[in-house]
Amino acid sequence: MKAQVESITIDLHGYTKEAVVEKLNASLPSWIDAAMRGDYPFVVPVTIICGAGGQVLSEVVEQWIRDNERVANARRNMFI
Repeated sequence: MKAQVESITIDLHGYTKEAVVEKLNASLPSWIDAAMRGDYPFVVPVTIICGAGGQVLSEVVEQWIRDNERVANARRNMFI
């Protein structure tokens, strides 16, 4: 039996736009690995905290999600 996957939270407060992309790209392989160790539908929920302000980081994260075919934007708690 596969292990139940817990949700993951990543806090991007204080990151630059470039550092956000680097951090997300570096984290993605471990998130995929965690999802594959779990049960069908092989999804691991990741909460990405961008902080308040001018929404610059939120826009960077949104574009990153759109650019990655292995990532989807789902409602909170949809898979847990």
